[in-house]
Amino acid sequence: MLAKRIIPCLDVKDGKTVKGINFLGLKEVGDPVEMGIRYALQGADEIVYLDVSATIEGRNTFLKMVSSVAKNLSIPFTVGGGISSIENASALLLAGADKVSLNSAAVRDPSLVYNLAKRYGSQFVVVAIDARQIDGKWVVVTHSGKRETELELFTWAKEVENLGAGEILFTSMDHDGTKQGYACETLKKLSDSISIPLIASGGAGNTEHFSELFLNKCADGALASSVFHYGEINITELKRVLKSKNIDIRL
Repeated sequence: MLAKRIIPCLDVKDGKTVKGINFLGLKEVGDPVEMGIRYALQGADEIVYLDVSATIEGRNTFLKMVSSVAKNLSIPFTVGGGISSIENASALLLAGADKVSLNSAAVRDPSLVYNLAKRYGSQFVVVAIDARQIDGKWVVVTHSGKRETELELFTWAKEVENLGAGEILFTSMDHDGTKQGYACETLKKLSDSISIPLIASGGAGNTEHFSELFLNKCADGALASSVFHYGEINITELKRVLKSKNIDIRL
């Protein structure tokens, strides 16, 4: 059984890590390379970088940052945001990224998942799925939860797995930002329905939320941002707590 993973997520705009709510009211919280190094030293297993300004200029700035991260970081990192073609993904791979994360682009063109997995291998392709409950059904949404699709969470997750995705990153938009805990019941159901690793996102507020997630076997990894960025949770201490509860975690 693979060890559970702790994964900080950094939103990057114009070369700086930012934090806001649904990309509004963004505030700079640090240098993405320096923050990545710090999290790696604390024991993060992986890091996710999301480009939130994927214009042509923003893309060039982001590529430079990815290259710098690759030179300075000793742990795997995933990049996402605005990836809409094999060319986009190839440029990020050449810059040093270990994986790419597709979200809206996968919804628009599912064949992109298949083509990337075929060219670079499933381990390179992460599909991020945002969803919220509407009339008792988990509906896939895009554009930071603002646009509903006709896709249903569990069906879509199975489809992208069949297309070749190596991992799924699921964010419950109902839990995101609440710091009330992950959507464990839904995550457990989703994890049981697929055979590839599942990363949980949305709702982390304290160490107990991570413990609950892993003790109930709801996900293979836990992603969070603000609790790490603002020092509310130290990754080293978090992992010690998880280890004390006999959760398989790398220290």
